[in-house]
Amino acid sequence: MFGPEYLKINTIFKRDSSNGNVIIPGDWAVPELGYLQGCAWDWTEKIDGMSIRLHWDGSTATVGGRTDAAQVPARLLAALGPHLEPGAWRAAFRDADDVTVYGEGYGAGIQKGAVYRPDQAVIVFDVRIAGWWLARANVADVAGKLGLGVVPTFGSYTVNAAWDGLRAGELVSHWAGAPIEGLVGRPAVDLFNRNGERIMAKMKVRDWTQYQRRAAR
Repeated sequence: MFGPEYLKINTIFKRDSSNGNVIIPGDWAVPELGYLQGCAWDWTEKIDGMSIRLHWDGSTATVGGRTDAAQVPARLLAALGPHLEPGAWRAAFRDADDVTVYGEGYGAGIQKGAVYRPDQAVIVFDVRIAGWWLARANVADVAGKLGLGVVPTFGSYTVNAAWDGLRAGELVSHWAGAPIEGLVGRPAVDLFNRNGERIMAKMKVRDWTQYQRRAAR
């Protein structure tokens, strides 16, 4: 009804369960990250919000959360109303009848401080059509046709360069006054592991801050 759930994205490093679950810098979460650390990755800003799925079955657009059981706030559902009109979806996808648009619900009342915007909305980060993942440019095009925003990009960096920039405080949120939560990245060319899952990774400022506090004790 809501389309497939989005894959779990690995933090770049493993966590130390014996020490407050802090990250272990240099100990990659999965072997693929270590192997690809020197390659170019495309990075987007990680949004502090709630996962949203918009699914189109050829006639109706439905709204779901991260899981089928998740409850979407009434205020956010109301804000999405104008973006669920069948005409816009038919124009965007023509004959497609299995489309899932993945986004993040964000704004006042969703994350603390309402630092992104005073109202609520959904910003798109991925699109899947009948098992095919769209390229970044096509994701932005789809979001525009549906009247939705798309997550900001930080460009292309290696995993190490992105991590160094994040922990040094060199990367700033695209929203003025908002602290940056982190980055989400994927190889510049989509790659998949042996299970057929896309290789992706995330990194958070909070993880680095927590690691520093523990290391200072």
